[in-house]
Amino acid sequence: MLNKCGYFFTSESVTEGHPDKLCDIVSDSILDAILRQDSKARVACETFVSKGLLIVGGEITTKAKINTRNIIKEAVEKIGYNKPSLGFDYNTCAIIDTINTQSPDIAMGVDTGGAGDQGLMIGFACRETAELMPLPIILAHKLAMRLAKVRKKGILPYLGPDGKTQISVEYMNFKPKKINTVVLSTQHTEAILNKTGDHITNKSKEEIFNNIIKPVLGEMIDKTTDIYINPTGKFLVGGPAADTGLTGRKIIVDTYGGMAAHGGGAFSGKDSTKVDRSACYMARHIAKNIVAAGFADKCTVQLAYAIGIADPVSVMVDTHHSGKISGTILEPIVKKIFSLTPKGITDYLELRRPIFAKTAAYGHFGREEKDFTWEKVNKVDELKKAVKM
Repeated sequence: MLNKCGYFFTSESVTEGHPDKLCDIVSDSILDAILRQDSKARVACETFVSKGLLIVGGEITTKAKINTRNIIKEAVEKIGYNKPSLGFDYNTCAIIDTINTQSPDIAMGVDTGGAGDQGLMIGFACRETAELMPLPIILAHKLAMRLAKVRKKGILPYLGPDGKTQISVEYMNFKPKKINTVVLSTQHTEAILNKTGDHITNKSKEEIFNNIIKPVLGEMIDKTTDIYINPTGKFLVGGPAADTGLTGRKIIVDTYGGMAAHGGGAFSGKDSTKVDRSACYMARHIAKNIVAAGFADKCTVQLAYAIGIADPVSVMVDTHHSGKISGTILEPIVKKIFSLTPKGITDYLELRRPIFAKTAAYGHFGREEKDFTWEKVNKVDELKKAVKM
């Protein structure tokens, strides 16, 4: 049990060049390409990557005609793996396509409007940031995004596509007090190694701090903050050359950084009939609107489904004793205001559009982009009216 007087909480993020994120992006790029031609397609695409090899598989039923190989190459090139010296190159990697059509047993339930699988889905929101997200994961994402931006703009030309960030925040009485530790690991070329070749130079660490860490964290860090930049010393070999990657292996990075439960499965590569994705988006939307309405400082929403059944088998709202309205009061209101069937969620959140490749890295939640419809707080007035506030 957490000590309410003080504790530390840590979340991590990764750049799009991380092997697992590369796989998420490839899977969602294939999904987007199909949705551009066939908005009613059934897609469950997974990707595996290793040194010089990329495999896509899964079940896809669609009228669309796509060139899977070209889609994969374009996605990998855009990430930044565009030369052999990086250990992985979009132009030379071997690609194996093992995609099949959707199982007729699953399709039978989905065709009638039911959920594509059973499972439980979680949404979460809290008042720690303007985005109504936990502070550690938001800062980790922003740091990773800044790392990618500095690389792509050529500000620090020695950076490679693979990278990871981690933020540890000290809490006091369940509220963020200060950043305790920052960890940033980035792939790089040999240009910044010291004379012995076993560490990056202090000069390069200073450049990384001044161009990446400081612009993001600013006055939130001070002399008492522990900062680690490439703590192993060097990070020459990264991406698929260093480790395998797999779609859906960074689900905590995708959601709330570990501060909330994660239900169901992975998101990337799945169309909206897969409640693993769509219902998690809706649960986040509900939780965010509840917190934005002032009902609670923290809210968890759980939706559960049975395969082939349209309506959720259970709806749970937990305000964690942090607000004016209890979850038991809010549950019937949520059922009334929000459409919770797969079709209802898809139509309401407009999930039949090719918008998913951009969700695959830096978190599916807490990003104020116009296509991220689940981040809207457009139900606040309706919720207040329903509870007569």
